[in-house]
Amino acid sequence: MKRENDLANDEIKKLVLKIAIPSMIAQFVNVLYSIVDRIYIGNIPEVGDMALAGVGVCGPIVTMVSSFAYLIGVGGAPIAGISMGEGDIKYSRKVLANSSLLVIICSILVYMLILPFRIPILQTFGASDVTLSYAEPYFFTYLLGTPFALIAVGLNQFVICQGYSKAAMRAVIIGAVTNIILDPVFIFVFNMGVRGAAIATVTSQIFSSLYVLRMLTRKHMTIKLELSGYDLKIMKRIVIFGFCPFIIIAMDNLMIIAMNALLQRYGGVNEGDMLVTCATIVQSFMLLVTMPLSGISSGTQGLISFNYGACLIERVKKAYRFIILLCAIYTSIMFIFAWTISPYFVGLFTQSEALANEAIKAIHICTLFIIPLGVQYAIVDIFTAMGQVKFALSLSFWRKLIYFTALFILPAFFGARAIFFSEPISDILAPIASVFIFIHFMDKILANRLNSAKK
Repeated sequence: MKRENDLANDEIKKLVLKIAIPSMIAQFVNVLYSIVDRIYIGNIPEVGDMALAGVGVCGPIVTMVSSFAYLIGVGGAPIAGISMGEGDIKYSRKVLANSSLLVIICSILVYMLILPFRIPILQTFGASDVTLSYAEPYFFTYLLGTPFALIAVGLNQFVICQGYSKAAMRAVIIGAVTNIILDPVFIFVFNMGVRGAAIATVTSQIFSSLYVLRMLTRKHMTIKLELSGYDLKIMKRIVIFGFCPFIIIAMDNLMIIAMNALLQRYGGVNEGDMLVTCATIVQSFMLLVTMPLSGISSGTQGLISFNYGACLIERVKKAYRFIILLCAIYTSIMFIFAWTISPYFVGLFTQSEALANEAIKAIHICTLFIIPLGVQYAIVDIFTAMGQVKFALSLSFWRKLIYFTALFILPAFFGARAIFFSEPISDILAPIASVFIFIHFMDKILANRLNSAKK
């Protein structure tokens, strides 16, 4: 297979687009995993709204488990990309081998630490007595497919970092199409309800993971998967690099978990489940914002990493400027969509007019400042691509701190629905700090890299 992109020589803007667009499409399609599940579940006769609330409680916990894929993939791929730029292909292959072993280790840890305690975990994080009967079978079934989820998402980063963005996109599309086809079969034809939705998702992840493994074992791959070269030092470096995206995703989902629990608490018996269902619909829309956005910012990390490793500083500058612009353009488009098509989007999930009105209002609130959020995502992932974990992690934690502070203070004074304002507050204050840090430190980081290469 011919390499799709020459990371060292292709014109930067065209190269960014050739990598970012497939990655964005792949993540957009990836959102369909959860959204299609929720649409079908929300339309189960008689119990749809409560089943949707149950799966909504599972959603952030499931994604938090999947964040181990980013610990491994977004941790290992930039290291491999930098090593490729330096011409050390042997080390790059060792990084992939050690990342593969970490997938197995993380899967075992998930089984040991989460599976036995799944019911109290779900109850703690927002499942009521009514919604637990829907949340537990979905969560249990999904956890069984953890290894395939980690391979499909985590190791696919090594396909992207070698310049095969279209192949990586195909891996995601294969899974999404499989999921869309199997969802109604398992949910309605076999009458398996929420468990059927989880089985469809796991099956689709199996297909995606098999395609990724096939790509990484083909002869033409520069970084080819080999079952050798295991090294604790390399594993430690992967975890250090990947800790930032891992903790970002984990904290994002902790925020959603906390939001669900607080909505139950302040909504009470009368409105708790309804508000959690509303939040599930809102989170589905926000996935349409953040996942493709992440596809642009994290999908282009291989380009940044390679040229940073090769000390092609002007190419790095041209790349990150264009990436930031693309992220801002995408979030601007989604802002317009949020305020125009959200009623049609909400209508896919529920037939309840009262619930639909609540969800539309909440989407409008949560998307007030998503345009600056695009800049935040770009800056954090650019720092990560260059191995500047301290900056990426600090900026991400700052956003989480703002969100959590607002999350716990607002409902105490203004009631349950005020919880949704936590999102726009963090989306405007965090990017202000990120832009300041980026402007102040980026030129120094690139100058230091160039000077170290000359020595």
